Amino acid sequence: MKIDRLPYASAHTLEEALIRLDPQQSPGVQLAQLIAAGQDQLPMPASGLTLQRWQCLAKVAHHDLTLAKLYESHTDALAILAELGGPAVPGASWGVWCAEPPDAVVTLRHNDAGQTVISGRKQWCSGAATLSHALVSCQDDRGERMLVAVALRDPGVTITNEGWHAVGMAATASVDVLFDDVPAIPVGAPGEYLSRPGFWYGGAGIAACWYGAAQALGDYLHEAARVQPKPEPHRLAHLGETDIALSAAAALLRATAAAIDRAPGAYAGRIAMRARLAVEVAATEVLRHVSRALGAGPLCRDARFARLAADLPVFLRQSHAERDLATLGSLLTQQEEAPWAL
Repeated sequence: MKIDRLPYASAHTLEEALIRLDPQQSPGVQLAQLIAAGQDQLPMPASGLTLQRWQCLAKVAHHDLTLAKLYESHTDALAILAELGGPAVPGASWGVWCAEPPDAVVTLRHNDAGQTVISGRKQWCSGAATLSHALVSCQDDRGERMLVAVALRDPGVTITNEGWHAVGMAATASVDVLFDDVPAIPVGAPGEYLSRPGFWYGGAGIAACWYGAAQALGDYLHEAARVQPKPEPHRLAHLGETDIALSAAAALLRATAAAIDRAPGAYAGRIAMRARLAVEVAATEVLRHVSRALGAGPLCRDARFARLAADLPVFLRQSHAERDLATLGSLLTQQEEAPWAL
């Protein structure tokens, strides 16, 4: 794949690269090809080009949601490393593994040689078998949360085949990974991964992936309604509902990107949660309307549609649902006036 390198990937150059990917190859191999073509070089969040960054994430998700999971994680890692001054590893493919369920903990210590090492089990490690590096959350001996960079081919890293049974997003191979005194490079100060401004920028960026997948579903319905021999009112009504959902979500994503760019470094939790939750609702509605409008045909006879319909509900569960709704509501109560004036 030969694509001229540009300072930043754009939706146009990225689409060209996506078209040239071999659909028979795994998402990990495809990610490596996008990296080699420079199509992982997105504008940094809050740099004035946040919308362009999100357009690229949406474009990859529109193409393939499992590839988007790895692509979003890799590009988020590059943004984190830039923000916190982490190590630069040219050509590396990164994951961000920061889920911390109570039954799987990774701990950090210093060995007898004074080297920082991590040990423990990390769950939900998307792309573990094909990535070269990962940013891993862990706890130090004082119980503080740390973020470290690790090379996944170092001794002591065991990539299991455990932990994933879902049909949706199966190609991401989000398995458990075991660490046994694996050398690690701290990235940022204790707790800084969560307190940094970019934490919420990245959280909102995931919504762009959800949007891109929902847009792909909407495209199926738009095409089916456009070419049908005579108007079918119920299908057209579902298309109208899909348009309302996607248009509202797109408008909010654009507004959120603009707000982030206007105030780089400011707390963006409220607007990021609002965007995530709104896009989650929109994507859920689009999936419902498209599947009702088109029936069982594409779910059973179109491989791409069927895979997307299975992948999207799983990916949407990166949302914290009612927990985030309650947090958003709490933040709103701290304002003297409701923020909904036109």
